[in-house]
Amino acid sequence: MVHFLSLRDFSAKELEGLIRRAMEVKRYPQSVQDAMRGKTLALLFLKHSTRTRVSFEVAMYQMGGNAIYLTADTSQFGRGETIADTIRTLSRYVDAVAARVFEHEQLEELARHATVPVINALTNFNHPCQVLGDLMTILEHKGRLDGIRLSFLGPADNNIVNSLLHACPKFGVHLTVCSPPGQRLNPTALEYARAVARETDTEVRLVHDPIEAVKNADVIYTDVWFSMHETPSEEGLRLYRPYQVNEALMAQAPKDAVFMHCMPIKRGQEATDAVADSEQSIIFDQAENRLHTQKAILLHLIG
Repeated sequence: MVHFLSLRDFSAKELEGLIRRAMEVKRYPQSVQDAMRGKTLALLFLKHSTRTRVSFEVAMYQMGGNAIYLTADTSQFGRGETIADTIRTLSRYVDAVAARVFEHEQLEELARHATVPVINALTNFNHPCQVLGDLMTILEHKGRLDGIRLSFLGPADNNIVNSLLHACPKFGVHLTVCSPPGQRLNPTALEYARAVARETDTEVRLVHDPIEAVKNADVIYTDVWFSMHETPSEEGLRLYRPYQVNEALMAQAPKDAVFMHCMPIKRGQEATDAVADSEQSIIFDQAENRLHTQKAILLHLIG
């Protein structure tokens, strides 16, 4: 059984194949308009979603299939049914399950008991669907991945950073994470990234100076400073303010650097309107490409 739980589970060749397939599907959507006919995807979402939910639902619809959206409030999962019983039941009805859950261990348990493919639609540990779309977007705008310098500003240990650690070294993308002093990269994701980076002669580093992070960057990436269920404190906001991506910081980067954000944006916190809406911003290309990479993932697993 092939699942899509983490980018570390796939080789660079396999991921490149998914990206190339997504680019083909984007250019020729009619070529897969019947690929999911008779197929059903269950979306088991315990956390809120806009882009991930809609891109999966539209992907299935445009390829002739169907998607069913389930939340804790609209399923027995929220009333105490076990993960094992839930996924064993869903496996009898649908062809795949995309799950957005709190703990990564919940996703792994779903995969252990599933008899259909399980797709990681976000956990606290990683967000592989997002970063696959990000890589496609960088390739479209820069024409390559090998040798690209990507700088991420924000929390050092979050699900986007971990997926970047899993993917960037495989493609020769040099990754700089810039976070407040005292923060550390996830040790499991970092160990994997460094092992791959040694093979591909790629740089992976953590710095604390935003200007150092962006001065040679091709891509400047940020994310929300706090998770969707976390209430920021004034101390937390003060800690991250020097890492805001604003016009002054973008002026320190090369003129052809692009700005990325997985969205939703807390405008005025991690990024300003002037940057998010600038000509350097490719955030809506990122959002669109989620649809195409989602199609490629579904085609790979159940097409």
